[in-house]
Parts: sequence; C-alpha cells; structure tokens
Amino acid sequence: MLLYRNGSIVRSQQFERHFKIGDEMQQMQRYMDWDADEVVYLDISQPNTTTPNLLSQLPKISQNCFAPLSVGGNIHTLEDIEDYLHAGADRVILGSVAVDRPNFIDQAAHRFGSQAIIVSVDYRALSQTGYSVFTKNGSILSEKNIISWVDELHQRGVGEILLHSIDRDGMGGGYDLELISVLNQETSVPIIACGGASSYHHFIEAINHGASAVAASNIFGFKELAYANTKAALAGAELPIRF
Repeated sequence: MLLYRNGSIVRSQQFERHFKIGDEMQQMQRYMDWDADEVVYLDISQPNTTTPNLLSQLPKISQNCFAPLSVGGNIHTLEDIEDYLHAGADRVILGSVAVDRPNFIDQAAHRFGSQAIIVSVDYRALSQTGYSVFTKNGSILSEKNIISWVDELHQRGVGEILLHSIDRDGMGGGYDLELISVLNQETSVPIIACGGASSYHHFIEAINHGASAVAASNIFGFKELAYANTKAALAGAELPIRF
C-alpha cells in the first residue's frame, strides 16, 4: 500500500504522523521490481493543497504498473469513480463517503460492479463503545458500530472490505487478530487486513485468523527484501501465494 499525501508518498503512524519516503513513481517501481501481487494507492492529502492530486498522477502510474491497481481517496461522486477507472485503476476504495452516504455504495456497485468496489473501514477500539468506525482520515468518530457496519456493507454489495486499524497503523504490533476472527464469522465478504505488520509472521497470523488478504505499507518501505521474504514466509507456512 502506498499513501499519497500532498505530492509525496509517506509512511504513517496512527493516521496522525506522516513521514515522506519518496515520490509516487519511485515507490511504485520498487513494487514492480518485486513483482507485487497488487498495488494500492490511497490519497490522504490535506484539503485545499496546491500540490497535484493522485488522480492527475494516475495515468502515468497505471501505464507503468503491471499489477492490479486499487485507488482511493477524495471520492464523492460516481463521476469521481469513473475518472479513477478511466485513468487506469482496476478498483476503487471508498472511505468517508460510504459512511456518510451509505446509499452511494449501492449506486456504485450497481453501476461499476461489486468487484470494482472496496470499502475501507477505518476503526479504533474504544473502551466505551467497542470497535468504532472513524471517517476523514481517522479524525471524526462516526455512529457506526463495526460489526453492524460490516453486515450492512455485505448487504449493499461491496466486493471487499479493507479493515484498517488506526491504533495499530505504523506501530508494528501485528494485525488485529481478534477482530479479524470475529468478522470472518460475520460476513462472507473478503477481508483485507491492514495496520500493524512489522514481521513476516504477522502476515501468516492474519491469514490464519480469517483474513482473505493482507496489506501493508511501512514494512515494505523499511526493508528492501521485505516483499520477497514475506512471500517466502507465506509459502513456507503452506499458504497459497503466487510466485
């Protein structure tokens, strides 16, 4: 996963601290050199910035990306989705707009197909309310309980759910295995686990607890051989992996 913020690729800690690590093409080329299974770009730019947005860079990115490409951020209308797909994205990731306007998910799935629609569920574990969904890059607490929200996403026809832990983001403590297990029992929608990976064993744990796929950002920015070693670890654990 590559986080695009105000014209640069950054690494993130708990959705609050961001550190520049390169530009969008440089980092994508590393993923291509590793023969990545899929590439995800999320535009987390601050509003009203004068730097180029991700959509303006997407044609160049997609022309040089030879893996499935999923893109999210700043999606508000069906036309925004269409713009991303026409610019080269294979799938789009809905975030705040899905929480604020759930009917938009139905409209998007109907128009572009469920296989093209991923919803990012950004959440924190709160002692008062349990797992709660947040919007606007983790800054606003919604009224959505994560269990009921995932059930609703299933009913509305999303293709996949990107389960993104704000608390674990960039902290290296591993994925939220307890919640992954619970949601695996709640829904048949594939769950992509995200947030917390810092070792190859973390990927194996997430898959074994019910995640259909795993996504990560910082670990691949820190270690040049991380992707190849991750694949080798998954294969060693007898999990299906493409080489």
